[in-house]
Amino acid sequence: MRALHSTTLFCCLALSCAPGFAQNAIGDTGSDPSAIKQVLSEQQDAWNRGNIDTFMRGYKNSPNTTFIGKSIAHGYQPILARYKKAYATPDAMGTLDFSDLTVKMLGKNYAVVTGRYHLTRTTTGGGDASGIYSLIFEREPEGWRIILDHSSSSE
Repeated sequence: MRALHSTTLFCCLALSCAPGFAQNAIGDTGSDPSAIKQVLSEQQDAWNRGNIDTFMRGYKNSPNTTFIGKSIAHGYQPILARYKKAYATPDAMGTLDFSDLTVKMLGKNYAVVTGRYHLTRTTTGGGDASGIYSLIFEREPEGWRIILDHSSSSE
């Protein structure tokens, strides 16, 4: 009887603590939106310095990383090559500004980000460009990384 009482007490204690354990299992996502926004801020800064290689650190270096724009590119290296070809000069790169960022956590390891981008460029650089995007981020050991980028031009 004593064993039954101890087991019942243990089970009640475990069940009363379960919501706290479940919350911790999901993870403290309070700081995750800030960390994700920091990745985008670092990308914006790298772009505005003309450094596409550093800009690409925001993407997961994987053959499964996907960019969707006017076409679909799969893989980190093809996405990097696409950026380097399309934005080969400082004039073509212009100055990048991200705005209207919204981060929605999809559990502990994934998030969706929506926002707007604007490139301020000279006429010789292609003129200004703007649009909207949705990104899927995945938590990696080294931090949050983009695994899917769907960017659409407003033009």
